[in-house]
Amino acid sequence: MSTLKPSTIRIGHRYRPNRLAPSYDAIVIGSGIGGLTTAALLSDLGWKVCVLEQHYTAGGYTHSYDRNGYEWDVGVHYIGDVGAKTRSRMLFDFLSAGKLQWAPMADEYDRFFIGDKVFSAIAGKQQFRDNLVARFPAEEKGIDRYMQLLEIVSNGIAVHSISRVLKPWQRILAWPYLKLKTPALLYRNTYDVLRELTQDDDLIAVLCGQWGDMGLPPKRSAFMVHAMIARHYMYGGFYPIGGSWNIAESIIPQIQKSGGEVFTYARVKRILIENGKALGVEMADGHRINCTCVISSAGADNTLTDLLPAGPVSKAGYYDLLGRVKPSMAHLGVYIGLKETAAQLGLPKTNFWIYPSNDFDGAVDDFFDNAEAEFPVVYISFPSAKDPDYERRHPGTATIEIVAPAPFEWFEKWKGTTWGKRGDDYDAFKAQLGERLMEYLYDKLPQLRGKVDYYEVSTPLSTEHFCAYGHGELYGLDHDSARLKQTWLGPRTRFKGLWLTGQDVLTCGVTGAMMAGLMTTTAIVGMRKAGPLMKKIFGRT
Repeated sequence: MSTLKPSTIRIGHRYRPNRLAPSYDAIVIGSGIGGLTTAALLSDLGWKVCVLEQHYTAGGYTHSYDRNGYEWDVGVHYIGDVGAKTRSRMLFDFLSAGKLQWAPMADEYDRFFIGDKVFSAIAGKQQFRDNLVARFPAEEKGIDRYMQLLEIVSNGIAVHSISRVLKPWQRILAWPYLKLKTPALLYRNTYDVLRELTQDDDLIAVLCGQWGDMGLPPKRSAFMVHAMIARHYMYGGFYPIGGSWNIAESIIPQIQKSGGEVFTYARVKRILIENGKALGVEMADGHRINCTCVISSAGADNTLTDLLPAGPVSKAGYYDLLGRVKPSMAHLGVYIGLKETAAQLGLPKTNFWIYPSNDFDGAVDDFFDNAEAEFPVVYISFPSAKDPDYERRHPGTATIEIVAPAPFEWFEKWKGTTWGKRGDDYDAFKAQLGERLMEYLYDKLPQLRGKVDYYEVSTPLSTEHFCAYGHGELYGLDHDSARLKQTWLGPRTRFKGLWLTGQDVLTCGVTGAMMAGLMTTTAIVGMRKAGPLMKKIFGRT
């Protein structure tokens, strides 16, 4: 492994107090897709918005970095629902002024290695269904019912989203309607719902083969989120041409149109609260930015426990509410560079999901109880194969990424140490984990053994350092039923002028956080002003 060199992919402008405008209409903390979406939509309505990002580059989990001549994404491994004029695609087009372009993956966009069996997810609603029936002919009736349930839940997600935008008194008035339109299975356990459709454990495993996209295996997740992910990729996976860093790069000009800006190296020390109202933020350098509209894309837990004073948070009852939710699973990442192209190496445009058995929950329990047990899921992505522009930017090379869960507790003894200088024991532990994960890659693609030029390992502490998630979590708060029922988890807070956006407002993933940005904007400005904006984005659909 080579010596680390600093990344050159730096999106946004470096923060300095003298670079700030005299005043802003809104401050956004964090430049993940939720924060950028909120800022860009408010900008389109004429607001001057200041986005403050503690990292050296904007984008949150959509950012990319390069090292030693290679480039990797850190969170955008694939996006669904952008191959046609869907609402997701229309919002991406609006935010990026049409500059974001998408490359389709292979028709077999996900391949599941479950024990000694191999299954596939095929793009296209009918193709997806027919492929499942071909593998499980005795389960045709259950498969068709499953497809119907996905449609039912899709309508329920819209109602769930609307309920989070409403003011508390409006939600009370609308409660009979919301209850009528919310399917009972929305918040049910995923495994329980599927078990009513089939007794075939392999089929259940295949249907849940993307559980890593939300960080919860089927006996712990809410069917709403499972269905959202399944529908999201029903027509295949796509990758942003030119790399995931283009997402933030293409959105920032929209924020700048109304005089706003996205600042990096801009760490917020605390949100200023007085008499239950937001008054602005205090930066790590002591500088104060006054503003009566503060929007946090830093996560609900970070916002309430780290950025706000304890007294007002306790008085507002948030500590009790936070006890009802918990952070999502932490993860490891392996970033791999090879000195041949994806075509020369035979790298696929298909994601690999590797599982020790069809008992996903049991595998998670075994692993968390015994660090030497098999990883419960190993995800392998091939970004240079997915991106048709990669070879132009990095000729003669290819990249691979591996993601796998890891308890944050394994790394707690190094918490508080400096990134890149955590000590020999930490480096040795990382190397051991990296070597284990590399064997999963070589097992599936043996031709790569001896071809790897460079790789490095990230841990939950890397996530804490770069993305400011205190437990190294990948998906914010856990997406279980208890979390989704928390009506306080929405754009509004109990402090006037303080708002939330991002994946904790709606659901995980780039598209979920982006839609949360739309929800937050609507909640801030109200439907009267949001209505014309919606027409600009979506037309009259």
